[in-house]
Amino acid sequence: MYPMGGNAMAGPFWNNGPAPGAFYNFPGSTATGGAMQASRSDTPGEFGTQRSYYPVTTGTSVVGLMFKDGVIIAADKLISYGSLARFHDVDRVYRINDKTVLGVGGDFADFQYIKRHIDQKVIDDQCLDDKNEMKPRSFYNWLTRVMYNRRSDFQPLYLDLVIGGMQDGEPFLGHVNLRGRSYTSNVVATGYGTHLALPLLREYSENPTAYQNLGQPEANDLMKRVMEVLWYRDCRSDPKYSQAVCTTSGVKLDADCFVAQNWELAHTIKGY
Repeated sequence: MYPMGGNAMAGPFWNNGPAPGAFYNFPGSTATGGAMQASRSDTPGEFGTQRSYYPVTTGTSVVGLMFKDGVIIAADKLISYGSLARFHDVDRVYRINDKTVLGVGGDFADFQYIKRHIDQKVIDDQCLDDKNEMKPRSFYNWLTRVMYNRRSDFQPLYLDLVIGGMQDGEPFLGHVNLRGRSYTSNVVATGYGTHLALPLLREYSENPTAYQNLGQPEANDLMKRVMEVLWYRDCRSDPKYSQAVCTTSGVKLDADCFVAQNWELAHTIKGY
């Protein structure tokens, strides 16, 4: 036991060794004393290299649905600055080529960064002129590696990506998140859509063969219903949305879709 009024702090584990919470003093270092902490000037900045811990300008849900002849992906056109509905006409669904489409959720600045690399890959394919475009599964695998690599460097891209398209005549739909976690399914949703969109599409998400009996008109109707519910319930959403449909005939992108709103019951809602 330590005497009354004495030093109750334990000394270093061994001579010139590290004390709890301190740095090891290598021979020839400028720090003095066996167990003293290394100088802060040895690290970049006062508290080391700082990273962003949360996204700033974000887009909300992206919903993807696979039907028997192709894939449909939709996302609203709002980019929020925190809780402020800041940018109201920003496309978050993109045509990559005639076989591949991409839906983007999360931090839009991070997407602008990665979009430059995606555009360069498309340009490289065009320059080769070998009639071989990037296929959706290859694009999906590439994004998985990119996102996991950034996560491993503790510099994640805060994105939820939905990749869809036609792979050798068959529809493909997959999801990649900021940690590089990826999966494929016949129904994909990100953000708040995970809670609101997937229950509406559960008949297809729980039955792997259901999409084989689902035609494009029915898929369009389902997507309209999903986007309407998201507009009613998600405070970060917008009634204007973009939608891309990829089939064997190519990609059709409609950037001027609107939710069919009905507020007749609004007067019955009380207590808010």
